[in-house]
Amino acid sequence: MRELVLKNVAKSYGGVHALKSVDLTATAGEIHGLIGENGAGKSTLIKILAGAQKPDTGTVVWDGEELSLSNPVEAVRKGIAAVFQELSLIPDLTVAQNIWFKRESLSIVGSVRAKKLYARTEELFASLNLPDIGPDRVVSTLTVGEKQLVEIAKAISTNPQILILDEATSALSHAQTEWLLTMCRRLASEGVLIFFISHRMREVRNIANRITVLRNGNSVGSFELGEKSDDEIVTMMLGRRIAQLFPEKSTTPPGSELLRAEALSVGHRLRSASLSVRAGEIVGIGGLQGQGQVTLLSALAGAISADGKILIEGEPKSFSNPRDAMRAGIGIAYVPEDRKTQGLLLAKSIRMNLTLASLSALSRYGFVNKAKEGEVVDRLIADNQIKVSSPEALVSSLSGGNQQKVVIAKALETHAKILLLFDLTRGVDVGTKSEIFKMMQSLASEGYGLVFYSTDLEELAHVCHRVLVMSGGEIVKELQGAELSDEAILAASVGADEVKTNV
Repeated sequence: MRELVLKNVAKSYGGVHALKSVDLTATAGEIHGLIGENGAGKSTLIKILAGAQKPDTGTVVWDGEELSLSNPVEAVRKGIAAVFQELSLIPDLTVAQNIWFKRESLSIVGSVRAKKLYARTEELFASLNLPDIGPDRVVSTLTVGEKQLVEIAKAISTNPQILILDEATSALSHAQTEWLLTMCRRLASEGVLIFFISHRMREVRNIANRITVLRNGNSVGSFELGEKSDDEIVTMMLGRRIAQLFPEKSTTPPGSELLRAEALSVGHRLRSASLSVRAGEIVGIGGLQGQGQVTLLSALAGAISADGKILIEGEPKSFSNPRDAMRAGIGIAYVPEDRKTQGLLLAKSIRMNLTLASLSALSRYGFVNKAKEGEVVDRLIADNQIKVSSPEALVSSLSGGNQQKVVIAKALETHAKILLLFDLTRGVDVGTKSEIFKMMQSLASEGYGLVFYSTDLEELAHVCHRVLVMSGGEIVKELQGAELSDEAILAASVGADEVKTNV
């Protein structure tokens, strides 16, 4: 049986120890869960396995051969393919061109044979039973979930012996996630070793044969599925116990209506959607991915124009951009879908990102009061438990969870009382998730109105007071109280009376 064996693998960047000492053994045909907090060393470890980084010390041995990979291309030649959390597709090329990039079939004169490339892609998608994505579509027109599927297909097309999936389900819908889990089981049955990295414990339990936990750059344990409870695993990840992932829902009685939308419509993407949010409520937006949720939140945030009415505290409002929404009445602040491209300026400091949306309150005659700004930044970092080396460090240097905290803190500092929260916990570790959920309940108890969209049905069921399920651009059902569950959300999403699921 072929084995991958890591012994005392370590990696430092300057004086920062990303990996201190990792030992791990995995076998061909195994689905190996790799879990840990953001910053635990998972990303560095998989970069080493995929040839993107070299370890400072330690050994990596695959099938009896010690690996010393110079780059990801060499790793692919050795049979190792990775799907990283940060997508690497080229936006202006087609799906087919991205999948076969630098592996295209050329004509005698050296040009790419487009028809052959598209046919080859269709054949690949058919063999994978992949949901329909046209090979001639330009990648920039795809949803985040569709881009993720293309990345996965691209990795599988190399016929890997080792496949690394880093948070590959974070942007996928329920159906797309089911497809990926089925594909993992199929590849494992064919002898492929799969590393499955996810912050969704239920997914890891549903798919992994064996699990390794990383904490602070060290491997702190490997075990067979079923040997440890979720509570024990979380304690291993954090080095401490958390009382519970989902805190008790805020029991503050709903107050006055903060936000009302009447018959919002945006072409075929959003059809006559109406909703109401009261003070103290967390209203969930559910449904299969791509059913109008992005369009609904974008319209409420002023990011796109929509027909219909938006009322804040009973007063009709119209927005031409998100700034108008933030300044309208008690204000609407939006935490967007993609923090890296829509929520942050990655090349700028943590300080600048935290205060960017509230500079008017810190400025006079066009000049920022630096002392006042510093006080605000220090308070936001402390209140939101953002782990930083310095406020002047680039925000891109933070872990995914801490980057998300920066986006949330920036929105809160606008003092808007209506918060639109898009998939807050995507790619965020379990400890940070718990903190975010507690924050949401605290905000609700303080009288904020929250609209929360999540691709994780369990989150919607455990966090929200009500969930509005969308399908085909319409709100098709409202769930609350005893009828609110992840199974009920899924059933309403697909128009079924009852759906049983393990995801």
